[in-house]
Amino acid sequence: MKYMLLIYGAEDCWTEEERKECMIESMGISNELEAQGKLISSNPLHSVTTATSVQVREGKRQVTDGPFAETTEQLGGYYLIDVEDLDEAIAIAARLPPAKKGTVEIRPLFPLPVLSEG
Repeated sequence: MKYMLLIYGAEDCWTEEERKECMIESMGISNELEAQGKLISSNPLHSVTTATSVQVREGKRQVTDGPFAETTEQLGGYYLIDVEDLDEAIAIAARLPPAKKGTVEIRPLFPLPVLSEG
């Protein structure tokens, strides 16, 4: 089963040293999951200040710089994993360093049917 682990947190909750340690530990977990064939993709995101939001209302495109929602916790990264079940996804999420100061939201991917040609 494929799950997206969405990492949320306050951008200013880590000291520079903690952020560096978090990245090292996260890379170690990514390497381990990749070796086990469970990691599809993972990446941190740039600061929310670099975000661009797009909406289409009544056929008109609206583009806004910055985050769409004003909250203290922002989406900071993700892991896309392929594991046996939700329990395994929870166990992995609990190991991620950002879970210590933020939130890791686990969402199953909705399987799309394979489109046949012709």
